[in-house]
Amino acid sequence: MALGDSITGSPGCWRALLYRKLQTAGITNTKFVGSLPAQGCGFTYDGANEGHGGILATGIVSRRELPGWLERSKPDLVMMHLGTNDVWNNKSPAEILGAFGTMVDWMRDSKKEVKILVAQIIPMRPSNCPQCGDRVVALNNAIPEWAASKNKTESPIIVVDCWKGFDPARDTGDGVHPNNAGNEKLATAWFAPLGKAIGF
Repeated sequence: MALGDSITGSPGCWRALLYRKLQTAGITNTKFVGSLPAQGCGFTYDGANEGHGGILATGIVSRRELPGWLERSKPDLVMMHLGTNDVWNNKSPAEILGAFGTMVDWMRDSKKEVKILVAQIIPMRPSNCPQCGDRVVALNNAIPEWAASKNKTESPIIVVDCWKGFDPARDTGDGVHPNNAGNEKLATAWFAPLGKAIGF
């Protein structure tokens, strides 16, 4: 299950590129799950997802949305790129990570051996939020310690660095959403950690 906001779902063509990378590497024992369908990315791919445009991690928790998504899909593995809209709405790292923690608990309630890949999110530089760049850094810096505190042997949390090497000036069209170059970088960032978590 790819879980996130518009970066993941609208259209989130890094997922299409990631799927193609998996197939090319012979990692074919996968099925992407979620209530939202694939969007057009130029080729056919397994694109079900939970990438809801505009959504906040804190909002997912306050509205208790994730348990229903999990109940329908029962994912073995969740890939989570969340926090961009929380940062934009000036939620603190503590608030965002508190929401992440609740979501992890819900994931484990759904399947006790779920594997969870959590992104250090891509940088952002929107014209109407000059503080957002530093807020992303603060969130990303806090994620590894949070992940270690919530990690379980039977349900590991793996931190995926989607920030390093990503330039919002070159890799987005608006300072937030990946363009083609950004999608390639995101697919590359996810590929090795996901393949390892799957067992390849």
